[in-house]
Amino acid sequence: MDEHQDERLDFTAGVPLADLPDGRPVAGRVGGDDALLLRRGDRVHAFGAQCSHYHGPLADGLVVGDSVRCPWHHASFDITTGEAVRAPALDPIACWRVDQRDGRAFVGERIVAGPRERPPVAGHPQSIVIIGGGVAGLATAQMLRRSGFTRKLTMVSADEAPPCDRPNLSKDFLAGTAEPDWIPLRPPEFYEANAIELLLSTRVTAIDPARRVVTLDSGRELAWGALLLATGADPIRLDIPGADPARVHVLRSFADSKALVARCAGAQRALVIGSSFIGLEVAASLRARGLAVHVVGRDAVPMANVLGDELGRRIQALHESRGVVFHLGSTVDRVDGSTVHLAGGSRVDGCDFIVAGVGVRPSLALAEQAMLAVDRGVVVDATLRTSADGIWAAGDIARWPDARTGESMRVEHFALAEAQGQCAALNMLGLHRPFDTVPFFWSQHYDTAINMVGHAASWDRVEVDGSVQALDAAVRYFRGGRLLAMATVGRDLESLRCEAMMEGVPAA
Repeated sequence: MDEHQDERLDFTAGVPLADLPDGRPVAGRVGGDDALLLRRGDRVHAFGAQCSHYHGPLADGLVVGDSVRCPWHHASFDITTGEAVRAPALDPIACWRVDQRDGRAFVGERIVAGPRERPPVAGHPQSIVIIGGGVAGLATAQMLRRSGFTRKLTMVSADEAPPCDRPNLSKDFLAGTAEPDWIPLRPPEFYEANAIELLLSTRVTAIDPARRVVTLDSGRELAWGALLLATGADPIRLDIPGADPARVHVLRSFADSKALVARCAGAQRALVIGSSFIGLEVAASLRARGLAVHVVGRDAVPMANVLGDELGRRIQALHESRGVVFHLGSTVDRVDGSTVHLAGGSRVDGCDFIVAGVGVRPSLALAEQAMLAVDRGVVVDATLRTSADGIWAAGDIARWPDARTGESMRVEHFALAEAQGQCAALNMLGLHRPFDTVPFFWSQHYDTAINMVGHAASWDRVEVDGSVQALDAAVRYFRGGRLLAMATVGRDLESLRCEAMMEGVPAA
């Protein structure tokens, strides 16, 4: 056989139905594209083999109803159209028509993805303004256009860069393995092609719910029929005695990450304040660039408040094996030149810069100015509508009633913010759809990924299945006998099954 000959199964030539196990995809190709063929009862579907988010292998994912979910970050796609139906994917995958004849399945022409549901135009507002330039705002804008909204649509962002892939800022981009042009979630031409007026480096100074206008820092007023508040969260900035503010970095925006990358040039040692996810992801990325890294954290065990002690200690050991030095149960007392003095008298010499990764606070000033109901976030109902008519909220600021736990919840997860934006978009168009997505996030530490489904602010019991030490485990968190969340390492499919179980939907 010629070494350049494509050995993948050619779906256009036909595949015997007897060779297609029910519910298990078969890999092959359609032309030059990797594809999967999936039989569900008497129906056969053909769709792309890679997730459109980070190109995860869908063959290793989970089929739920008429959708397939990616094992890496839980994006989901309609297997009949290829449409992206679940965050964090924004783009569809390829999908092809399948004909059955003479006991074989033949893959034909490509299907153009379309939305599962188009709200009637009669319910559309005359104009929509989105305040916030993060993924919640972008997801809202894109879903509005996908769902048939053709009227005036404006996004107002205080950021100088368009909406970006924020998880990448502390991971691959900071580590030097992602190019700058990978970071924007959409190219500039996307906004023009979709008639989205994107106002960057622009702040909203006031919202007038009665007049239905927002005022910009330029004095310009924008009228709206519906408004999304997605102002996100601001990083907590530390006032460290003796520290040069220019040498103390936070990481929230693309500009923040680029400033850190520039600071790494010629640097040898960095100190990270904060031993939770952002701090340790930064530590891993700085180690990838060859810097010596010290981590200072108040907690005795990194991330114990989210992952529990056993998994937290294992992640600490992983970082230590890569050369990270921890100073736990401690804080920074003061800085003297390149020497950082810690509480208790110890010190770290030769620090070229400091990264403060100690959390964020929801950006609530506009909500408070507009007299919206606020309680440690912007209070919304099950449809993400705020206390003011015509105003919705999504992303890091939104506190919504969680139907599964009966508690109000505010979660700072990238994929959840996107899902809320998509839900809010449909509800702005009159669908009245409750937000019921199970929270999910992932965290990358060198070549180890942690996936978390659900949300547990506290728990009274932890169950471990597998070996945390071997990084092959599922850790379940319970309160009062109820499963609240599950963290997995090395068990992607189990994470997907837990998510489907929490949603109460059957999976293949």
